[in-house]
Amino acid sequence: MRCRFCATLLEDVFLDLGTAPPSNAFLSAEQLQSPETWFPLKLFTCPACRLVQVDEVQGHEQLFAPDYAYFSSYSRSWLQHAERYVETATTRLGLDERSLVVEIASNDGYLLQYVAQRGIPCIGIEPTAGTARVAQAKGIETLESFFGLQFARELVASRGPADLIVANNVLAHVPDINDFVAGLSALLKPQGVVTVEFPHLLELVGNHQFDTVYHEHFSYLSFHTVQRIFAAHGLRTWDVETLPTHGGSLRVWASRESAARAETPAVAAMRAREQAAGMFELAYYQGFQSVAEAVKDAFLGFLLQQKREGKRVAGYGAAAKGNTLLNFAGVRADLLAFVADASPHKQGRFLPGARIPVVDEAYLRAARPDFVVVLPWNLRDEITGQLSYIRDWGGQFVFAVPELEIAAA
Repeated sequence: MRCRFCATLLEDVFLDLGTAPPSNAFLSAEQLQSPETWFPLKLFTCPACRLVQVDEVQGHEQLFAPDYAYFSSYSRSWLQHAERYVETATTRLGLDERSLVVEIASNDGYLLQYVAQRGIPCIGIEPTAGTARVAQAKGIETLESFFGLQFARELVASRGPADLIVANNVLAHVPDINDFVAGLSALLKPQGVVTVEFPHLLELVGNHQFDTVYHEHFSYLSFHTVQRIFAAHGLRTWDVETLPTHGGSLRVWASRESAARAETPAVAAMRAREQAAGMFELAYYQGFQSVAEAVKDAFLGFLLQQKREGKRVAGYGAAAKGNTLLNFAGVRADLLAFVADASPHKQGRFLPGARIPVVDEAYLRAARPDFVVVLPWNLRDEITGQLSYIRDWGGQFVFAVPELEIAAA
């Protein structure tokens, strides 16, 4: 395997989680009678550019299929995050009815709905048909396609260049990162701005977030590596923000090299922070395997103890990160009876690999489990507030990452 950015031969293993099915390939009851395909889930560190990455063991067309089960709008906190961003970007960039905003991987219109409410022209680009249809039903123009350089050129020819391109949690999801970033550059107006949000590799390592590794995430990104990738395609990063989303993310602001935008002090500060942490050196990326195995062992030990004691354990949040954890630990329904989720697109289906049933919240209320494992730990406050009623029967919350924690409701 060679680095998807700089083509350097990859030999340094960052993390090996064995094999797993695609994390969002939820199963119907009928599919339980058929085999699943499991793929290697091994990450490498590039010795040249420090990009951490997994091989494209399954085509992205199959990973992001028409029945893709992730819909952004089922998280209240994520909607609030999107609305705040639109308010900030509109003010900072002076966007109005003469502007054009394009969001790549626009999902179900969770963000562009706030752009449209302000009367700003916008277009979503979303390859998964189910989420695109939901956005279109909201009145948001959504083009069903993967994004890359050729698509960007065609869009510029038909609709003109963009004042703002939004790419939230998609940069890590593209197998051809060079083609994708070249497309960002081609789609921008000369003074246009692109913002990308992605989970920060520094937080993944520091907070033991190995469960954010799955096949849809082809790349695991640091700020200095993103700077290098952008610069290779004529984009200059001039601001960076730290965000609490997804366990700790970055929002990078960039424009074409020729755009007259002053670099903020945050850029140098973030590079210095990463350098101080050791992220410029290969040694930083070694030893993470033992961290992931320690988290797995503690979680599995807890589940086995509760089974011996006759306690009932359930989960909440049928998230991709939860599927990584459960499959790495070999957890099945005898240890985790069910997982409740707010999305009707997941309810009535079964987790990939683990084959644990996904139910609605009413089922959880009726079942009254002794413990509820919060699988999307990044939504801790939202979920524990929503499920605070489990204290009525003495239920407790459990978190596996960054380390095993049992918390009262």
